[in-house]
Amino acid sequence: MTLLVAGVDEAGRGPLAGPVCVAAVILDPARAIDGLDDSKQLSERKREALYPLILERALGWRIEFVEAAEIDAINILQATLLGMRRAVLGLSPAATHALVDGNRVPDGLPCAATAIIDGDALEPAIMAASVLAKVARDARMRDLHLQFPQYGFDRHKGYPSALHREALRLHGPCPQHRRSFAPVRQALAAAGT
Repeated sequence: MTLLVAGVDEAGRGPLAGPVCVAAVILDPARAIDGLDDSKQLSERKREALYPLILERALGWRIEFVEAAEIDAINILQATLLGMRRAVLGLSPAATHALVDGNRVPDGLPCAATAIIDGDALEPAIMAASVLAKVARDARMRDLHLQFPQYGFDRHKGYPSALHREALRLHGPCPQHRRSFAPVRQALAAAGT
């Protein structure tokens, strides 16, 4: 049996708005991708250049979004684990083993799995997943900016920057804000809703 190892990582656990995005990638050992690293260590330009290479050269990949309402319903940790499960389940070909960035493995995976703390700095498949998740999430946040330009999602991607907190104070939350996160709850309370 061929060993098909999937790297799994997420982007967007910390933001106040938008989805958490999870990617799973099975790299092809015969088609190396130079320049992979933890997406946080790469420039936006480098991530954007790697993204199509990963899609083209990987044996399999899957990107899943868990939206703000679902995050609010089950909490950010459970939403991240759910996204990881969905991403691994959606892989074709199916993975025989998953390497998951972090200290927890989601329940219900169709294969064996190993959690690797700082895996996005250690394992190329997790690095590839981190790039796909970050680029896909950033693109989603730029799209959301077109719907809700007053928040500046294209600039801070939903993270709790000073600009975002001020926009939240001025305009209150939009449907893409995570109401279970304290700064959004506070903005709702201040608006009297």
